[in-house]
Amino acid sequence: MIKVGDRLPAGKLQEYIEVEGEGCSIGPNAFDVEKETTGKKIAVFALPGAYTPTCSAKHVPGFVEKADQLKAAGIDEIWCVSVNDAFVMGAWGRDQKTAGKVRMMADGSAEWTKALGLTQDLTSKGMGVRSQRFSMLVDNGVVKTLNIEAPGKFEVSNAETMLAQAKG
Repeated sequence: MIKVGDRLPAGKLQEYIEVEGEGCSIGPNAFDVEKETTGKKIAVFALPGAYTPTCSAKHVPGFVEKADQLKAAGIDEIWCVSVNDAFVMGAWGRDQKTAGKVRMMADGSAEWTKALGLTQDLTSKGMGVRSQRFSMLVDNGVVKTLNIEAPGKFEVSNAETMLAQAKG
């Protein structure tokens, strides 16, 4: 499992792009994690699934609400990562009004989440392999803080905790 001080594993995440530009076509685009994190401070939070209750009611809205404060504290980008496809993440992002605030990054086959060592098996609930709920502050590809939730909890991976860590 990844820990503070580790470099993020190599991998690609998909993001649904609404408007063509800057070399990105409309629709799902693959982004190399290493390239996207180089020279940047990124607040990454991951959750079990798009449109799920806690994720939709608390986790994403908290980061959307605190986006300006996080950026004022030195965060260049905020990523929401989930084991869903880019189409679902794009639609969920529209519903959650994340545009310009939170990048909705899809890890459709859980490859990057597996490389982090942060999966959970929700097959018994009909959801398959998903991400654990966590957040981390990444500086130039290196994990500076890591907040992993206990199963069924939402206490340490929230935007308030990340904001305090970014300021600290």
